[in-house]
Amino acid sequence: MTGGSPSANPGAAPGVVALRGPVLSFSARPADERSAGVDHLPDGVVIMRDGRLETVMAADAYRRQGGDPDACEDLRDSLIVPGLIDLHIHCPQMDVIASYGSQLLDWLERYAYPAELAFADPEHARSQCGRFLDRLAAHGTTSALVLGTVHAAATDALFDEAARRRVRLAAGKVLMNRHGPRALRDRTDGIDETAALIERWHGRDRLAYAVTPRFAIACSEDQLRGAGKLLERYPGVYLHTHLAEHPEELAATARTFPDAADYVGVYERFGLVGPQSVFAHGIHLSDSELGRLGAAGATIAFCPSSNLFLGSGLLDLARVDRAGVNLGVATDVGAGTSFSMLSTLADGYRVAQLTSTSWHPLTALYTATLGNARALGWDGRVGRLAPGHEADVVVLSPHPDSVLADRLRLASSLTDTVFAYLMLGGDAVSRTYVAGRPVYRREAG
Repeated sequence: MTGGSPSANPGAAPGVVALRGPVLSFSARPADERSAGVDHLPDGVVIMRDGRLETVMAADAYRRQGGDPDACEDLRDSLIVPGLIDLHIHCPQMDVIASYGSQLLDWLERYAYPAELAFADPEHARSQCGRFLDRLAAHGTTSALVLGTVHAAATDALFDEAARRRVRLAAGKVLMNRHGPRALRDRTDGIDETAALIERWHGRDRLAYAVTPRFAIACSEDQLRGAGKLLERYPGVYLHTHLAEHPEELAATARTFPDAADYVGVYERFGLVGPQSVFAHGIHLSDSELGRLGAAGATIAFCPSSNLFLGSGLLDLARVDRAGVNLGVATDVGAGTSFSMLSTLADGYRVAQLTSTSWHPLTALYTATLGNARALGWDGRVGRLAPGHEADVVVLSPHPDSVLADRLRLASSLTDTVFAYLMLGGDAVSRTYVAGRPVYRREAG
């Protein structure tokens, strides 16, 4: 990893951030720490200038080129990684996190839908959207694929708050015109409102739009057909929805669409399956469905925390991989029980263990960075620490005298270090930079 022209004291220049410490990033999906795609600098220099990464190189190489690594901020007791990317999260559900309930459909009725109804109030929506984005930053998440509510004004507020913070974000107004509370359904088909939102926000600065049917049973056939036509009309937008999360949902889908061969077939009928499609969960799919998703270039967003919390089931990562389906990973807050992608990866490791699958710590961290970036076509921009990329950067540091700090002192390899951060580092984010700007710094102590 090289790039940039060293200066004697880069951190003194306006608009420049210069850090020194262990650096970890990926250029390809790794099988282990010996893989060619692992970019690890035990003592590295990271320089951000004007919102982009200018220099990422070993401290010794930086010195040989005339730079002074000692002039950079010393973070050699930390780990510098790319900003984390959350591939499926519900903005309006953040305050119902950890709400006791039964399983998926009951939990939605009791907690999620009432929280979303409150977003009909534009002032409440704006306040919550700002808090939501700040909470992401505090957990090291610098980019996300976000579900809003059915309210167009609330979706405007989310995009506006993201634009103010220069966050790289894809989001969309939920499409939902049946099932659920009547007050939470689209009053029309929601398609014209969605088109207006796409025109207003897609491609503006670091923002992108995702056409967002809640799930198949929440939408009429006309609404799903309209969603497919939007994807044809606006080729760069995403499709973001739920798929095969819970057995109750599968049964309801089969009753609602009796002519469909299977759940994926419902979405295929309306032109909603393609390389821009991200399907959350995908637990209960047949081999045929997985094969068709893989052939279409679609992505499954693995949501281990929420799947465990709601008892929805365990995604078989090896089976998804064999089918050639792109895999991302996501918190799925509010059913997910943490905003931390690190804690989510820890739950992902547990799910893999329960399905007799090995999910290597470096593969997991890759998935939450470059893997999720690739799912959204953002590789080359974010998800990696490399010169020219957007400067979304996270610093991980153990709290003094913490279990994590003790564990890291015994770490004998890069794999060991990363695994400790995943399993014990839910609160390890000490700095977050978005487009080179510091947006979060943990208080000392």
